[in-house]
Amino acid sequence: MKGQFLQAEFAESEQKLSRKRRKPQGKRKLADLSAEAPTQDPVLTQLEDLGLVTDVLAEIKSGKEATVYLAQGETGLIGLKIYRDVAARSFKNTGDYGLGLARSSDAVHKAIAKRGSRGAAALQDLWVASEYMVLWTLWQAGLRVPRPLVGPDPFDYVQTSPAVLMAFIGDGEAPAPRLSDVRLSPEEAQQAWQQALEGMARLLKLGLVHGDYSTYNLLWWEGSVTMIDFPQVSDKTNPNFQSLLRRDAESLAQSFRRLGIRQDAESTLREVQRLARTLQDQPRLTLP
Repeated sequence: MKGQFLQAEFAESEQKLSRKRRKPQGKRKLADLSAEAPTQDPVLTQLEDLGLVTDVLAEIKSGKEATVYLAQGETGLIGLKIYRDVAARSFKNTGDYGLGLARSSDAVHKAIAKRGSRGAAALQDLWVASEYMVLWTLWQAGLRVPRPLVGPDPFDYVQTSPAVLMAFIGDGEAPAPRLSDVRLSPEEAQQAWQQALEGMARLLKLGLVHGDYSTYNLLWWEGSVTMIDFPQVSDKTNPNFQSLLRRDAESLAQSFRRLGIRQDAESTLREVQRLARTLQDQPRLTLP
C-alpha cells in the first residue's frame, strides 16, 4: 500500500527529477582524472553541510542512472554514488524488482516522512534507503561489499539522498576495475569465478537475489571479488524471486565466458544452491 501511494504521487512529479550535473571527466587512472569538482551541485553542498564529504576529487564512472565519484571525507577516501536521474530505472522501470527492500520498512518510511519528502522525492529516498539497507545487511553478514559509511539508522542515511556513501575500493592510484574490464590468468579467472559463486550463494542464504549479477557489477581488487550495485536486490516476498535468481545465474555464467570460464546457467544455479546449503556464516558484526 505504501509503495502504491508513493508511485501514484510520483506519476505527477516524474518530470521534475532530471538533474544536470557538472562532472569532472577522465580515465580510470586517478592521476589522469580531473580534479575539477562540481561545486554548484546542491547534493554535494548538502553532503558537505552534513560533514560527510570535504572534497570531490574525481569522477570514477558515469551511467544513465548514477555517477560515482571519488571523494574525500574526514576519515579517508569515499566512493560517492549520486543518482542524477532517478527516473531512468529506479521508479519508471522497477518491473520485476518492486521498490526495493526499504518498501516494507516502517523505520525507513518514518525517516522519509520526518525529512518531509513527498511524491517523487519520497520515492527517491526510498530507493536510496534500499541500497543502504542491503549494504548494511550484507556487510554485517560478512559478504564482500563496500562498507557503508552512513547508518545503520535509516534516519541518518535518508538524509544523504540521492547519494550513497561507501568505502572506496582501490588505492591512491586507481579505483578497483570491474571484472568485465580486466584480463585475468586462468588461475585468477577460476578464483574470481569461485568467489562470485560464493557471493551469489551467500545472498541466497540470506533470502536475497541481486537482480543484476554479472561481471559488470563485480569489482576485482588484490585477488578479491567485491559485489556492487544493490538498489534492485529483492527478497523472497517478491513473486519474481525465482526467475530473478535464474536470470542472475545465466548472466553470471555468460559474462564469465570472456574470462575463459565455460559454465551454463543450469550448472551455475545448482552450484549456487549447493553452496547456499553448505556455507558457514561469517558475520562481521552481531546483528540485533
